[in-house]
Amino acid sequence: MEGIINQAGNSVIKKNTLMLICALAFGFCATALLDSASAATLQSVAGELSETTTNDIADPQKKTTLARMLVDGNPLGLVIVGVILILSIASVYFIIVNASTITRSRMMPEPVMEDLEQMLREGEVGRAVAYCHDKKNYSLVSEVVAAGLQRYQSSEFGFAEYRSAVEEAGEDQIGRLYRKVEVLNVIGTVSPMLGLTGTVLGMIEAFNTIASREGMARPEELAGGIGQALITTLLGLLVAIPTMVAFSYFRNKIDSIVSEAGKRVERIMSPLGRKK
Repeated sequence: MEGIINQAGNSVIKKNTLMLICALAFGFCATALLDSASAATLQSVAGELSETTTNDIADPQKKTTLARMLVDGNPLGLVIVGVILILSIASVYFIIVNASTITRSRMMPEPVMEDLEQMLREGEVGRAVAYCHDKKNYSLVSEVVAAGLQRYQSSEFGFAEYRSAVEEAGEDQIGRLYRKVEVLNVIGTVSPMLGLTGTVLGMIEAFNTIASREGMARPEELAGGIGQALITTLLGLLVAIPTMVAFSYFRNKIDSIVSEAGKRVERIMSPLGRKK
């Protein structure tokens, strides 16, 4: 079972880490580009701003908030923010579910392993199979042991063939566990991409505003597009970073538990080798 684990994990984590780094770099580049594009506009209206700055500061209703910047930006940006928020809720849900199910006590319950070991030591293979099929005793170890015992009973060369059944069942159980945490990988990958989409929309909105004002757009007219560009990127990263951390943690935890389970299954099934 241990040979199955080590192939996909490192490449997936490296790929997603690289994507997060690219997302951060793109966000900073977008900010620099917007700042340089609007520099001339800010200088051209500097005289007008100097006359109104005092009044704007004194009026609290004119202070720009995050929500106001989103509303003033492209309407599609609000949809993107909504999707990112939904993904954040889904991420929290799957983190809680995986944290409660991917545990040693759930996947390798000590009482179940001790009972199976005792039954096989006494040669009660049929009883051990029925014990594994009892829903109360369901676990990673019981499913793998049940597959091995069934092959042992049905095959003329039981001991010689039960190992292949154990390996096949182990692959199936590992695949199920990886699919459970793969949702976090998808959320961690999609969230920054949605954030970058919002960044591009915000940049387009800001440049369209500059073009429509013939290069004389006021800063508050650009605030909606620029704010949306930065906020969507920020939200995407805030969702992606903890999600990818959780994904890496659960992958490593699965690898650790499965490795230990493989050794324990060998120990549980060892009495069969001494009987044939």
